[in-house]
Amino acid sequence: MPSQWEQIVVDAEDPARLARWWSEALGYVIVHEQPDEVEIRRSREELPGLLFGVAPEAKTVKNRLHIDLRPDDQEAEVERLVNMGARHVDVGQGEVSWVVLADPEGNEFCVLSSKRE
Repeated sequence: MPSQWEQIVVDAEDPARLARWWSEALGYVIVHEQPDEVEIRRSREELPGLLFGVAPEAKTVKNRLHIDLRPDDQEAEVERLVNMGARHVDVGQGEVSWVVLADPEGNEFCVLSSKRE
């Protein structure tokens, strides 16, 4: 029997702050919270989740794994996320149809072009 995808773990200097940022960005809810870890999901019952745990060191290199978001309106979503504290980053992507941003702790993610028809 294959395994079930439970969650992605994200190292964070401040797990509560970063979990709340991603919860707002994705429209997720907090399903578990302790001082050293916070888990968010689309709903309490729905997997997978994102689990934010403590990492004492700051992020220093490009992510090996990242989240891609597909909004209804790319330009509006990029503006919303930047207003929330994301920032534009260059990871060597060149001229592409997606926008690379970083969350408040520097984790890169992509905002893809608007939803496919």
